[in-house]
Amino acid sequence: MLKKILKTIGIILLVLLIAVLVYLAYVFLSYYRIGDRDLPVSDPVTEIMPAGEEMKIVSWNIGFGAYEQDFTFFMDGGKESRARSKEGLIRNLELIGSDLKDEAADLYLVQEVDIDSTRSWHVDEREYIIDPLRGYTHTFAQNYDSPYLMYPFTRPHGASRSGLLTFSAYNIRSAFRKELPVETGVTKMLDLDRCYAIHRIPLDNGKELVLYNLHLSAYTSDGKVTTEQLRLLLKDMQNEYNKGNYCIAGGDFNKDLTGDSETVFGVDLSEYTWAQPIDDSLFEGLSIRKIVPLHEDAPVASCRNCDKPYVKGNPVLTVDGFLVSENVKVVDTNVIDKQFFSSDHNPVYMKFILEETK
Repeated sequence: MLKKILKTIGIILLVLLIAVLVYLAYVFLSYYRIGDRDLPVSDPVTEIMPAGEEMKIVSWNIGFGAYEQDFTFFMDGGKESRARSKEGLIRNLELIGSDLKDEAADLYLVQEVDIDSTRSWHVDEREYIIDPLRGYTHTFAQNYDSPYLMYPFTRPHGASRSGLLTFSAYNIRSAFRKELPVETGVTKMLDLDRCYAIHRIPLDNGKELVLYNLHLSAYTSDGKVTTEQLRLLLKDMQNEYNKGNYCIAGGDFNKDLTGDSETVFGVDLSEYTWAQPIDDSLFEGLSIRKIVPLHEDAPVASCRNCDKPYVKGNPVLTVDGFLVSENVKVVDTNVIDKQFFSSDHNPVYMKFILEETK
C-alpha cells in the first residue's frame, strides 16, 4: 500500500515537473523583440503646425484602464493582476477618453494602451481613446508583446500586448518605432520589450518638430537599463536639434523626475526603490533639458505606488514629464490632479512655443 502511495506521489511530482519545464520552454521560446519599424499614420490631417505660437501637449499613462483608487497590483506588492471586470474597464476607458478630450491639447501622448491582453479582457482599448479625439491624426506603436504569465496562480496575469498612442492636431509626415535596450538573461522576462515612437511634424518655417512618445522600463534589476534607454533617446534628440529641428519627448520615464519626491510631496519612499532619480550628468554638454511638471506652492504627484489602495499621504512621486530642446520655450507645465481615479498615473501637460529661428 505504501509503495502504491509513494509511486502515485512520484508520478504526480513528475507530471508537475514536466508541466513546469514545458511552460518555461514556452516562455523562453515565445520571447521575441518587435524591432525598429515604420508606423502607419491614421486619419491624416493636412494642417501644418505653426512655429511661434503657444501650444499644449498632454501625456498620460492610463495603466491599461484597470487602476481605480483602491486597485492594487501584484508587481508593486499588491494583490490584483487584472482589471476587475470588463464593464469596469470600459467605464474607466470612457472616463479617460473624456478627460483627454476636455484638455483640448494640440498633441497627446498616451501610454500603456492594451490591444489584446488577458489583464484587460482582450479589449482593444485604442477605440476608447481614438473616438473622443476624432479630428486628430494618430499612430500606435506596440511597446511589448509578452507571453502568458502564469502568476499569480489563482488568477494569472496572462499575456499582454500594449503600446503607445500619439495624437496630433497637425500633419504627421512620418512615424517610426525605435527599439530600446532591455535587460538580458532571465530578467528580460519581467522587463518586457520597450521602444519609443518618433513622429516628424512639419512646421510652417520649413523645420520639423520631432515628437517622441515613451514608456521606459520598470521592474529592472538595478535601474541601469533605464539609464541606457534615456541615453539613447538624448543622443537621438541632440542629433535632431543639431539639424535645426525642434524636439519634444514625453511620457512615463519610470524615474523620479523631481530628484527627491520624498521631500517634495512629504512622503516616505524608503521602501520603494524602483524609481531612482534621473542622473542629471546625462544632460551635460547637450542642448536638451528636463521639464518636471510641478507647481512649487501646491505640488501634485504624477504616480502612486500600487501596493495598497490610494489615500492621501500614500507613497507618491513624479515619473511623468518631458524633455525639450533649447529652441522650445516652456510657458507652463503641471500635473493634472485626477487623484488617481482611473489610473495609477495623473496626466501631465506642458504649454510651449517653438521659437522662431533665423
